[in-house]
Amino acid sequence: MSITRIFDIIEYQQSVCPLDNCLSRRENKKSWTNYSTAEFIDTAHQLSQGLVQLGLQKGDTIAIISTTNRPEWHFVDLACLQIGVVDIPVYPTISSSEYEFIFNHAAVKYVFVSDKLMYRKIVQILPNVPSLKAVYSFDEVEKVKHWKELLINDVSFSNQVNALKSSIEPNDLATIIYTSGTTGIPKGVMLSHHNIVSNVKDCMVAIPLQKRELVLSFLPLSHVFERTINYVYFFSCVSIYFADGLETISDHLQEIKPNYFTTVPRLLERVYEKIIKKGTALEGWKKKLFFKSVNIAEKSTLGKPTSILNQMQLKIANKLVFSKWREALGGNIKAIICGSAPLQPRLATVFTNAGIPILEGYGLTECSPVISVVPFRKQEFRAGCVGKLLPSVHVKLAEDGEILVKAPNVMLGYYKNEAETAKVFDAERWLLTGDIGEFTKEGYLKITDRKKELFKTSGGKYVAPSPIENKLKESFLIEQIALQGDGEKYISALIIPNFENLKEWAQNQAISFLSNDDLLENQHIKQLYKDIITEFNVNFGKVEQIKQFELLADEWTVENGLLTATMKLKRKKLKEKYAHIIKSFYHK
Repeated sequence: MSITRIFDIIEYQQSVCPLDNCLSRRENKKSWTNYSTAEFIDTAHQLSQGLVQLGLQKGDTIAIISTTNRPEWHFVDLACLQIGVVDIPVYPTISSSEYEFIFNHAAVKYVFVSDKLMYRKIVQILPNVPSLKAVYSFDEVEKVKHWKELLINDVSFSNQVNALKSSIEPNDLATIIYTSGTTGIPKGVMLSHHNIVSNVKDCMVAIPLQKRELVLSFLPLSHVFERTINYVYFFSCVSIYFADGLETISDHLQEIKPNYFTTVPRLLERVYEKIIKKGTALEGWKKKLFFKSVNIAEKSTLGKPTSILNQMQLKIANKLVFSKWREALGGNIKAIICGSAPLQPRLATVFTNAGIPILEGYGLTECSPVISVVPFRKQEFRAGCVGKLLPSVHVKLAEDGEILVKAPNVMLGYYKNEAETAKVFDAERWLLTGDIGEFTKEGYLKITDRKKELFKTSGGKYVAPSPIENKLKESFLIEQIALQGDGEKYISALIIPNFENLKEWAQNQAISFLSNDDLLENQHIKQLYKDIITEFNVNFGKVEQIKQFELLADEWTVENGLLTATMKLKRKKLKEKYAHIIKSFYHK
């Protein structure tokens, strides 16, 4: 069977390994509702007929916004893909002005929302979108059309759907994904069927899924990382279970006992913090054994020969300590797939040595999105690297170290934005990623920083903030950090403490407080963080060392506009918000 279009993937699953639980969701937070492969295909086909009946034509656009991942998201996606309607997945966390911009820029005709909350968020801007004809909801919401109203089974419309399916070419536009970006207005990344399918096929080589395995999905499907991985799941014939939300993941892991799930570094950092906190609460020999095991895992270099003693120590640690970590993840985890942002090398090392391999990947939306993936075999892991290039991907490094990509997964361009498209392609059609990197002698790709994030001190020295920030976040007392210093004589930092751990430390020191602000005003706390900075500064070059810092009480979130939907720092917004503090670092 030839698989050249996205909807071919699910039909392939039906032909080689149809599943009774292709897609599963827990209804009303009670029992799981399973949709078979056949039900998935049939529902999407009926929905396609309904969209045709509405008058939608090839090239028209619809938007999908869901607070959580759910089967209906894929039903709409497949229904659109097979009739040439371009779907636009949108994050549920963006602002009303961004929704309005995207809907108008793409001339969206219909919007599918998950629930009442999501409908309320967009209802105010609907009159400002002339192209919009109606909104449909996955949940039953008063005065809102329900998506099942579109399900029809009519021979005439069925024939039209089949004819449209036959007309879809691999290079046809499949989806437009608006990047939230760390700066500027959203840009619509145009991805074809061929872009995504080629990436799916490449990822299947890198991620060795086995038929009928189970996976848990909770990262937003609106992000191309989770979306493409879901297509990989379909192709690999594994069952997808959708989490109710981040707060229920632990329960789902115990219920489902998945073999894989995807995550982002920020969430993995929090998992590790919770593990360490449990270890800290232990007493006596159990506590000593726990931290001895963590130290062994941390110091055991991946991909390099180790002594017999080290191997024996790891074996004991795995049996007595790390087995409990794996049990907390359901007991059947073969690997965790991590992407979207740089991962602390220490975390990759510790988890992998603990029998929980971390398959870190690198890519960007413009590449559908994966460029490289860490090899699955433990002996091929290299901490601090993002793996080896996918089979179809070609990379070269510019003179300044920028990663340039040429591959079948590279986007068609930015929607209605030829000027921005021209900026990211060179004369030979190499995509300029904006990332700075290097190759190891073994051919592993290593990301050193974002080109746009590099800044130059007044002394003319360039500083890459991300590696320094990642190193400092190894401290359990630092939740978030953003380096400053562009055009200045030294480096400074804005720091959000990990208040949960800080409060515990303060209580142990008999420090009284009523609020987070109280904590930050305490001189002992200020000295604590000064000591932390001093301790970490020895790891950095002279120009990279932090000379000034400020502790802040309010966390940076997607909701307050200081993080992108994939939890990356919006550095421009941070600089604007804290301009007065940053100024005080250098002008006292």
